[in-house]
Amino acid sequence: MHKSMPEEGSVASDIMQRLEVFKQHDPDYKDGRLWSLVYYLNEEHSEFLKDAYHCYASENGLNPGAFKSLKRLESEIISATAELLHGTDDVCGVVTSGGTESCLMAVKTYRDRARDLRKIRRPEMIMPATAHVAWFKASEYFDVRVRLVPLKDDFTPDLQKLERLINRNTIMMVGAAPEYPHGMIDPISAMGKIGQDRNIPLHVDACVGGFILPFMEMNGESLPPWDYRVPGVTSISADIHKYGFAAKGASTITYRSLDYLRYQMFVYEDWPGGVFASSALLGTRPGGGYSAAWAALQLFGKEGYRDLAADTLEAVTRLKAGVNAINGLQVMGNPQGPLFSYRSLDPDLNIYAVGDQMDARGWQVNRNQGPPGLHAMVTAQHLPVVDHYLADLAESVAVVRADPSLAQQGGAATYGMMAHVPLRGMVKKKILDMYSEQYRAGGAELDIEGASSEGVAGGKLGLLDRLVQWYVARQARKA
Repeated sequence: MHKSMPEEGSVASDIMQRLEVFKQHDPDYKDGRLWSLVYYLNEEHSEFLKDAYHCYASENGLNPGAFKSLKRLESEIISATAELLHGTDDVCGVVTSGGTESCLMAVKTYRDRARDLRKIRRPEMIMPATAHVAWFKASEYFDVRVRLVPLKDDFTPDLQKLERLINRNTIMMVGAAPEYPHGMIDPISAMGKIGQDRNIPLHVDACVGGFILPFMEMNGESLPPWDYRVPGVTSISADIHKYGFAAKGASTITYRSLDYLRYQMFVYEDWPGGVFASSALLGTRPGGGYSAAWAALQLFGKEGYRDLAADTLEAVTRLKAGVNAINGLQVMGNPQGPLFSYRSLDPDLNIYAVGDQMDARGWQVNRNQGPPGLHAMVTAQHLPVVDHYLADLAESVAVVRADPSLAQQGGAATYGMMAHVPLRGMVKKKILDMYSEQYRAGGAELDIEGASSEGVAGGKLGLLDRLVQWYVARQARKA
């Protein structure tokens, strides 16, 4: 049973001690063993971010005319981002609470623009099958149908099929730099050309890559064009709280011109409380997110971010080479950013069982599905642990090869079963039922091994275990 508010307050030191106790079962991200969710450098940097956040912990960015210093911080953040993404002086945008809000805002913007300029009433957006789940959330929230572009064998989207999906209801296309599942940079130049020819806006989801790909390129890495240098790109989302190493949550959504951004704005003129205007999804916009993001950009500068990008690239290059050197494993596709996935080419080597063995050795390893694989989002913090990771991976592969029955145990059995569960709509409903129960007022304690923020397939089992147990029991009853 959840505890209610105490009758009397507690001593501050006791409260802080209890908070530390609550964290005991959380992933230990400070030793380089977590491969998603957290972008951590060291305690010194964390303390700096806390101080910067605290400077504006009470300020509110809701009204840009009230705290003018917050609007200055936001303007400087957007200007720095626009320059980084090779935008002209016309590029404009806002700071958001995270990548999901940035993606939501892009869909809202292009939906309303299409309603206004083209009288579209059944809007659709086109994106590769690897697009982040935030776009599916935006689809559901804003009633915009998703048209998915299938992947070719090399994990790139089939652009011939993309063109066939375009119709009068198409309001936008989405490409990623890079996409999350495999770390591939979508063919943005080709997509931009299609967008220009068909007069369709193209948004680039660079929530992951926006604050590292430019610095990799400054360091001499050859990357395909993906930002405002591509004429057809009309907007870009880029998270500062990822490879910009700002405090959560801080992202940006920028547009090629104000002609697009104006459709993101919300205005209500007849409220008894006064005329109301808002630039993004949130009403109250925490000032600390602005100040910590601005402070991070000032702290590192281009030189500091280039150093971080160099360390990250060294780590990810060594990891990919090490994975490919292990018999039976293969990096998927041709990832060109800071993250990648790998799979088993050996039918007798279950990749999920390998993941279980890595978990047992203390690594927080994420799983992919379709095709099955293991995933790593690499930061500069991982450079010191590359050799240790690869040694444990080789040992894990050897253990699974020596005992194929491991594929029928633990997480491997759960993920393997999930791949064969039919009726995905039924799966979605059951997961919703179980997930929502965790938020029942006065209900059971939250499952600390629930779904990760990257989706049920992305982290510890929790809900998946329970789903498979339910499905097995259901099949037994039917039998």
